[in-house]
Amino acid sequence: MKRLMAGLLLAILFGSCALAGEGWLTDFNKAKKEAAEKKLPILADFSGSDWCGWCIKLDKEVFSQKEFNEFAKGNLILFIADFPRGKEQTADLKAQNEQLSRTYAVEGFPTVLLLDAGGKVIARTGYRRGGAAAYVDHLKDLLKQFGNK
Repeated sequence: MKRLMAGLLLAILFGSCALAGEGWLTDFNKAKKEAAEKKLPILADFSGSDWCGWCIKLDKEVFSQKEFNEFAKGNLILFIADFPRGKEQTADLKAQNEQLSRTYAVEGFPTVLLLDAGGKVIARTGYRRGGAAAYVDHLKDLLKQFGNK
């Protein structure tokens, strides 16, 4: 029984941290600073990571896949504004994400924005069928339209 409980706890812990894991920033000012330093656009994912079905699909089919992560490493600064229902967040993080949601007129989840280092919207997208390779191609097309990589 103890092993089962420990396994469930680990699954919940690691499953709930997938998006905000390695490479994903949760501090928007830090993301803008990194984007300016590295001269890269920001991919901002507005997500309900523990309740939104399409957000979970996007993470599973795209953001957690090797093809996306290889592309993101040298081409994007990853930022997540998460709006969970079952996970605790600090008051500052909640306030930041709410303000960003208003600033960018986010009306549904997932909303994925490509932003320049100043926070200006380059492109707006969301979940798309086809998996990681197709999503990377989609991002490349969006970035090309605005003179980025």
